[in-house]
Amino acid sequence: MPTSRSAEKRQRQSEAHRLRNRAAKSAVRTQIKKFTVAVKHNEKEAAQTEYALMVKMLDTAAGKGIFHKNTVARKKSRMSKLLNNLG
Repeated sequence: MPTSRSAEKRQRQSEAHRLRNRAAKSAVRTQIKKFTVAVKHNEKEAAQTEYALMVKMLDTAAGKGIFHKNTVARKKSRMSKLLNNLG
């Protein structure tokens, strides 16, 4: 248990940030899965739209510090390779 008021506030902030980051990570994973399913079913147009949404979500998450920029770059690179090999 925190002993000072500032420690209590910090604990509340940390919990709020944790929940926000968890929701963002979950949304990104869901978007990656949608993209992967579209690629698996050879749906090029659907895959392109899902890829664009995925890139936007990854870049937003990286900007907020939820993912490291190199992690985002690696994920985008691997997914673009999948997209390019589709057609």
